[in-house]
Amino acid sequence: MSLIWQITSLTVSLALIATALVLPPAVLLAWVLARRQFGGKTIVETVVSLPLVMPPVATGVILLYLVGRRSAFGRLLEEAGIEVLFTWKAVVLAMSVMSLPLVVRTARAGFEQVSTRYEDIAATLGAGPTRIFLTVSLPLALPSVLAGAVLGFSRAVGEFGATVMVAGALPGSTRTLAIAIYTFTETGQDREAALLLAVSVVIAFVALWASNRIGSARIGRLAP
Repeated sequence: MSLIWQITSLTVSLALIATALVLPPAVLLAWVLARRQFGGKTIVETVVSLPLVMPPVATGVILLYLVGRRSAFGRLLEEAGIEVLFTWKAVVLAMSVMSLPLVVRTARAGFEQVSTRYEDIAATLGAGPTRIFLTVSLPLALPSVLAGAVLGFSRAVGEFGATVMVAGALPGSTRTLAIAIYTFTETGQDREAALLLAVSVVIAFVALWASNRIGSARIGRLAP
């Protein structure tokens, strides 16, 4: 049971870190996509959504090339003494990339539901773009942002393909719930795999329930 708890706590902790890291840029990007028109917007939307349709293993290979020692960025990390591949940092990186599209899409829907009239009123009263975003747009879209964060967290918890490519399956370091279920099943440890499967189902159920509840509250608040 201690092993199950170790794997679960590691996965949840890293998923929380990934969600916290991805939330600020995801929310800002969602607001830009919802409120601004610019050249190349369709390309940005497509790139952001790619992890949703690409095989996770393919995303993992791309990350492997980006942060590997053969890449320019990877060499910079090595010179700075920062090791990413096959560490917990690689797990967080994979989780962040895979959860980003869900957070952006959900938060964007929330910003699009916010009437621009409130933002226009704030602008006429002298508020700048940053203040309008922090005091008007974000508070009104907050339920959708929170729902997106919960969905992103649940996606991070269940991440497998990209994680195994850049982080491996090192016990106590990079072996997350999904990887452990696969490993235990492959090695005939059916009891451990079943326990971790049950834990994954509970986490996923609670996350989806919370996201749906937050979304329902948002719809109810907007209803006339």
